[in-house]
Amino acid sequence: MARKKKPEEHANHERWLVSYADFITLLFAFFVVMYSISSVNEGKYRVLSDSISSAFNPSQAGLPIKLNNPLKPPIVSPAAMSSADFSTTQNLSAYGGVEASREDKINLRKIAARISKDLAPLIDDKLVKVKKNDLWIEIEIKSSILFGSGKASLQATSRPVLRDVAKVLSDFNNQIQVEGFTDNVPIATENFRSNWELSAARAATVVHLFSRAGVKPSRLSAVGYGEFKPIADNTTAKGRQANRRVKIIVLSDAIARRTSRSEQLEKTIAAKRKIKNAQSGVSVNIPAKGPAPIHILSPVRQ
Repeated sequence: MARKKKPEEHANHERWLVSYADFITLLFAFFVVMYSISSVNEGKYRVLSDSISSAFNPSQAGLPIKLNNPLKPPIVSPAAMSSADFSTTQNLSAYGGVEASREDKINLRKIAARISKDLAPLIDDKLVKVKKNDLWIEIEIKSSILFGSGKASLQATSRPVLRDVAKVLSDFNNQIQVEGFTDNVPIATENFRSNWELSAARAATVVHLFSRAGVKPSRLSAVGYGEFKPIADNTTAKGRQANRRVKIIVLSDAIARRTSRSEQLEKTIAAKRKIKNAQSGVSVNIPAKGPAPIHILSPVRQ
């Protein structure tokens, strides 16, 4: 009797899938392990960093450290935040700089956001600019929407705009400095002997409106720069128009008593560079510029 022939086995061309699946599984496990290791190292790094900070600054309250749970970030308490801000301020002050407090920065952000919202149409028309940093807010208004040519009395259409600004500023306690600027076209009238008087009078006019709108007079000051702080070329009509402007400066408490914001900003930047260079072991001397003269008028008579 003839034997049955065994069926021929076909070659399996899909065996590579087994190896590929094993490879993908191992690769996934590898990345899971790497992620776990990186998370643990991050926690240990934070613990080590806080420990070193506490060791080198024993007089300052450090962040709480949990050695039994390194994966969780340290809890930052309000007292620790104040201490951290105070430490930064101390370091910048030691190098001649100025650092606003955390509360200062929050208030400036709130003021800038509200002003930008209330004056959005004028900002879109490029009649108002709002600039902000950690030390102050700068609200620049084109004089064309505030004053007539050669005059220091407000136009009727400008009063609601300034009242909106005053309404926001009255909710805070920051010092406010109003600055007036002109172009270089000479003026010699009965009321204004020069552009200095004109720019100072315009700034004082805005200050008086703020005072009547509810902003405390003790927070206000008026400054006239005349034609000596141009931002554009006075040889063209467009440049002269850009130079005729009024700025409302909302100061942080850290810089409220300083007479030159630009000087203090330069010193603060230089201080941060010095701190960075000191930490890296590099010594760099950064010259400081001298202060610019400022002319201040009293907003109200005592």
